[in-house]
Parts: sequence; structure tokens; C-alpha cells
Amino acid sequence: MTLVLTPGERNEATQLERLLEQGAVKRPGPGRPRVRPGRVVGDKGYTGRAHRAYCRRHGIRYTIPRLSAERPRRFDRALYRLRNRVERTINRCKQFRSLATRYDKLPSHYRALWVIAFTILWIERPR
Repeated sequence: MTLVLTPGERNEATQLERLLEQGAVKRPGPGRPRVRPGRVVGDKGYTGRAHRAYCRRHGIRYTIPRLSAERPRRFDRALYRLRNRVERTINRCKQFRSLATRYDKLPSHYRALWVIAFTILWIERPR
């Protein structure tokens, strides 16, 4: 899992490329982890041409719904519905009081708390 902090109320869609560049996906067998994921699923906030072009250039498949003003294309609704797993994980992290209220003022401390919360949730996950 990867995390990018943005200042204030900044839209996360502006950080898509940075987010995809710093992640690592474990390979099923031996070898170094892949730097980029095989697929990205996003909401209508990521529907811009620049995001789609970036994904095509780097060989990342994407499932992003089109805006009503755009030309309709094929869209995998079943895969898109799985996107709520990420939303639920973030909501579970916000149950940690220091994350929800942002007591820490330094970005490095705040980021460390997010990593700790992700780690705790990963350890507690059902197997």
C-alpha cells in the first residue's frame, strides 16, 4: 500500500501519477516487485484525459467511469464495485483518533501514523 500526503483540502486526483510511481506490487514468484500496478480503479474524479493517457503510456489497465458529457465506452461494473474496499479501509483508519483529528502537525509524523494504522489493519485482517 502506498500513501501520499497533500496540503489542506487538495483533491487526491492531482496526485495519481505520484501515487502510482511510488508503489510496489509483489510478484507471485521470485524477483523484484513491480513498480506499477496492473490495474487502477477510480471514480469520476479521475476521468480526465491526462490520467487515462498516463495509464495507457505505462501499460496500466484502468476502470474509470466516464462523465455524462463524454462518449460512452465499455465499462466493467463488477470490477468498479470492488473499489469500495479502499474507501472502507480509509474509513477504518480514521477510527484512530489521531488520524481523524490530525493532532500531529509535522507531515512526517502524520504519515507515520497512517503507516502504523495500515499495518495494524493488515495484521488484524481476516485470513
